[in-house]
Amino acid sequence: MAAVQSKKSIIFILPDLDTGGAERIVTTIANHLPRTLFATKILLLRKVGGYLDILKEDVEIIDIKTPRIRHSLKPILLEIKKRKPDIVFCGFGEINAYLSLFIPLFPKTKFIARETNVVSRHVKRKEIRFFYRFYSNYHRIICQSDDMMHDLIENFKIRPNKIIKINNPVDFDFIEKQLEISIRPEAFKNAYKNVVAIGNLSSRKGFDNLLKVFSHLKNDKILLHILGDGRDNVLLHQKKKEFGLENVIFHGQQKNPYQFLKYADLFILSSRYEGFPNVLLEAGACGVYALANNCPGGINEIIQPKINGEILAIENHELFAQKILEVLTETHSGDLIKESIRSRFSKELILSKYEKVFNNL
Repeated sequence: MAAVQSKKSIIFILPDLDTGGAERIVTTIANHLPRTLFATKILLLRKVGGYLDILKEDVEIIDIKTPRIRHSLKPILLEIKKRKPDIVFCGFGEINAYLSLFIPLFPKTKFIARETNVVSRHVKRKEIRFFYRFYSNYHRIICQSDDMMHDLIENFKIRPNKIIKINNPVDFDFIEKQLEISIRPEAFKNAYKNVVAIGNLSSRKGFDNLLKVFSHLKNDKILLHILGDGRDNVLLHQKKKEFGLENVIFHGQQKNPYQFLKYADLFILSSRYEGFPNVLLEAGACGVYALANNCPGGINEIIQPKINGEILAIENHELFAQKILEVLTETHSGDLIKESIRSRFSKELILSKYEKVFNNL
């Protein structure tokens, strides 16, 4: 009689389940791993966030009720010691770094870090960069783009055999359900072209550059809708006022950004750097053509020129504005854009790669 294969227990670690890229990916993986092979748990520093609503009931949540990342290390280590998982999957850069030092304390557990950014561009604080000296303690490091891989190898001396590139998955079933219930936002004016940008309101996302671009489009019937919140909220509103941009609307964080993407004429990614931007993938999954800044983070792995979008430097504000006008006069096939994303990044394709990594550890 064949032996029954025991399930591998996996603990995923995140700060919370707010509606960000890393949270979306971990939720997708935890929801869809086969239950015959894996028992999945998510350890949260605080049990909050919009993705709690879409997490499947059989995914156990461990809430350590520790709002500050710097205070979370001890309770995380105690939970690992208590639960003795087969695999710990850490999906947030700062916690990844802190945890790396303590991996040798758990010789029977395999540790995976999912990197979320081009580290040398993102991590500036010396006290955090110190911990990257121990990053090779991870059994595997998952990067989403070639830019992230090369950065870890060249700037942090990580051995290439430790690193696996897996792009982010796109959950088309989920997105299509959201699109079905999405109605046209009231702020979308019929006589105008409606352009959408989504992201945390921080310097990294380059919305300051995007406002400068739209200062060249004040006399055109184009509205820019920015979705997101963050530390630069007040600064960006001041710039909007300074430039006299009545054509720019800030909508704050949206639980259903897909209703904006469903009716958008164009999506813009203005970031200074990325990891592997989910929002660019999801815009494509909604059939929206994209203009993306030429920045590190796998942009050229997502954009297939003239099919699902184009890449150019946003720092040339006037040229970028002219390109927006040009693109908005063109017709692009939503079906071709969706297929461009589905054929390379569907959750079925990507989750099979994650399963392979988990099984081979």
